[in-house]
Amino acid sequence: MILFGVAMPLKYVWGMPLAVRVVGLTHGVLFSLLVLLLFLAIRRVPIEGKTAGLCMIAAVFPFGPFVADRWLKAAGEERSP
Repeated sequence: MILFGVAMPLKYVWGMPLAVRVVGLTHGVLFSLLVLLLFLAIRRVPIEGKTAGLCMIAAVFPFGPFVADRWLKAAGEERSP
């Protein structure tokens, strides 16, 4: 949201390309950490391959990780005695 709503207008309207570099780099690092943590979580708490795949797809979309969190909570509740 910040990348498209703030940094892109700063670059193209006001000629400030540094905004996209900073926000884009931050976005990329956070996304990479999200994917890494998902892989670590899958190794630690085994889940179905389908659920893991859906979580990876959800990571690409805005607010997708919040949806994936609900899926993972539901999967955890199904396994709880």
